Amino acid sequence: MRKPLIAGNWKMFKTTAEAKDFAESFKKLYVSSDIQVAVCAPFTQLKTLKEAFQGTDIKVGAQNMHFAEEGAYTGEISAAMLKEIGVDYCIIGHSERRQFFAETNDTVNKKLHKAFSTGIVPIMCVGESLEERDAEAAFEVVKSQMAAGLKDITAEQAQSLVIAYEPVWAIGTGRTASPEQANEMCGFIRDIIEELYDDDVADKIVIQYGGSVKSSNAADIMNMEEIDGALVGGASLVPEEFIQIVNF
Repeated sequence: MRKPLIAGNWKMFKTTAEAKDFAESFKKLYVSSDIQVAVCAPFTQLKTLKEAFQGTDIKVGAQNMHFAEEGAYTGEISAAMLKEIGVDYCIIGHSERRQFFAETNDTVNKKLHKAFSTGIVPIMCVGESLEERDAEAAFEVVKSQMAAGLKDITAEQAQSLVIAYEPVWAIGTGRTASPEQANEMCGFIRDIIEELYDDDVADKIVIQYGGSVKSSNAADIMNMEEIDGALVGGASLVPEEFIQIVNF
């Protein structure tokens, strides 16, 4: 039985003081349930959030990490640094990382290996651009991202992986894939997992949808058979909005 994951992706928003205020407000609204909740925040806020959420089952995630153990990588953060402060999840291969910071399927794969070896659960993002969807290449693109990203990842590791399907054309645009479109792609992703591993792994893996998720459309998205959660952007910045999505 898969436990749905609602993960907020704060992107480059909130100071540490604002993060602390959010955590205090959100805790008052939050009631533990069968839905796993995580907040993925900028590096400077992670320790504050871990401390603020102590005693709850709310998890904390990073938005990126480097694949090297350590080294001359100015401006980067290692998995060991994240693990030291108790980070639970890490978003890997988000479309904005691919678009603006030269993230590739190869670096995604390297980061997945490092995350698993460090005990951090990766949230691997896949998804097509509008041009690729219009060219009817969406499934081909996602399959390529999946195959390359999961190279040499074992079945045991893959069982704990979270995959976020985020059509690039629906991120921060106000446009959302229809529940049927999102469900179709998430089902396709599960079929790929079955091809790469087996039906047991496919049954266990959590597949989220991400792309302009908000309280007004969360229920329609989350009630689709193949969708196990959501990667929430702007709507996760406001406690009252985020809790409505969690309580869809």
